[in-house]
Amino acid sequence: MEWSNKKILVVVAHPDDELLGLGATVHRLVRQQGCTARAVILGEGITSRSAVRDAEKWAAELAVHRGNIQRAAEAIGYSSTGIYDFADNRFDSVDLLDLVKVVEQEKEAFQPDIIFTHHGGDTNIDHRRTFEAVITGTRPLPGEPMRTIIACETPSSTEWQAANYPNPFLPNFFLAVSEEDVQAKIAGMEAYEFEKRAYPHPRSPEALRIQAQRWGVVIGQPFAEAFMLIRHIG
Repeated sequence: MEWSNKKILVVVAHPDDELLGLGATVHRLVRQQGCTARAVILGEGITSRSAVRDAEKWAAELAVHRGNIQRAAEAIGYSSTGIYDFADNRFDSVDLLDLVKVVEQEKEAFQPDIIFTHHGGDTNIDHRRTFEAVITGTRPLPGEPMRTIIACETPSSTEWQAANYPNPFLPNFFLAVSEEDVQAKIAGMEAYEFEKRAYPHPRSPEALRIQAQRWGVVIGQPFAEAFMLIRHIG
């Protein structure tokens, strides 16, 4: 696949999802291939920690969260971000069309060559709905410019799905990354005050490095990230 100077749109559900499964890849493509990357984050990512959603109660944390998004974006190399306010872990209470409209608007404004999004079988309902919104918003109708859609894993969601769930993450597309790329991903994750965790949590620095090594071993490289190629029209 040709990557040089491509425009990459990353559509995810929560702050930190834009780097957990693909941060090293985005860093590499921006740094080495001259790509321009935009992160679209659909959900606010924090209010589900209360029994009842109360955005005002979490106003201070949400403001910090938004600042963390920018710090993480700088670590990875995103040129811009689109931040929305859908209720955390409640995307199943939102009309799918509302999510699709955001995807369509972002696609029209940014004109990407490639979209990365969540795997459609993740444990997290917001991830699954985001995947559905991307697929719906990029249907291959005549004249549709979007030709490549790639799904990434999200540590602490993808691997926690039940083994007998009918839509497992079975990567068929890998990108080798460097030590520098992995460190950029870890630095981005460490920018998230409310999301970073200590080892052995999957979002810890040590676990993120281990995951990159694990996929690297699969393809005979020191480090890699793994994806599912959902659609590519050549």
